[in-house]
Amino acid sequence: HPFSPSSSLHSFLSLSLLSLSLPFPPSAPHRDKTVPAGKLSYKDFIWFLLSEEDKTTQRSIEYWFRCLDVDGDGVLSLYELQLFYEEVLQRLRELSIECLSVENTVCQVLDMVNPRLKNCISLGDLKACKLTPAFLNTFINVEKYLEFEQRDPVTMARDDVETLCSEWDRYAADQYEILLAEEAGENDTR
Repeated sequence: HPFSPSSSLHSFLSLSLLSLSLPFPPSAPHRDKTVPAGKLSYKDFIWFLLSEEDKTTQRSIEYWFRCLDVDGDGVLSLYELQLFYEEVLQRLRELSIECLSVENTVCQVLDMVNPRLKNCISLGDLKACKLTPAFLNTFINVEKYLEFEQRDPVTMARDDVETLCSEWDRYAADQYEILLAEEAGENDTR
């Protein structure tokens, strides 16, 4: 049964609306083409969820690169980075959160990725970068962007220790804990 991202079980409030408007670029090989535009099949949704929750995998990086590459030219231009960050910037301002300007953020992520070409980022550049999840979240997920920007040294040290644990493993464990807490709350009311 096809559904739209806004009606799904996953919390899309932290994702940029622009990224949600392009949940499957036309070039995505896994896209279920029998589902109407603007809708996701269950398989598509699972692919999206995995890509959103663990941006360290090659497939996830490819997925998000295709979404950000609006013009399909094979590189992320300054225009595309600005396009996505402006929405993030607007949402941060709505939350009264002080943030970097578009120019400073683009400069920061170019330094983070260190692309081969001066003012654009290729898929190869992202795959070679150790901070690709932070880069992607800067343009896609406000909550995870803030989490990265506001992280503390203790959290960073814990993350270094948990290198065997993927982002997906952490997400699944967190969701399991939430489920257990909800079940315990239901049992307490009985």
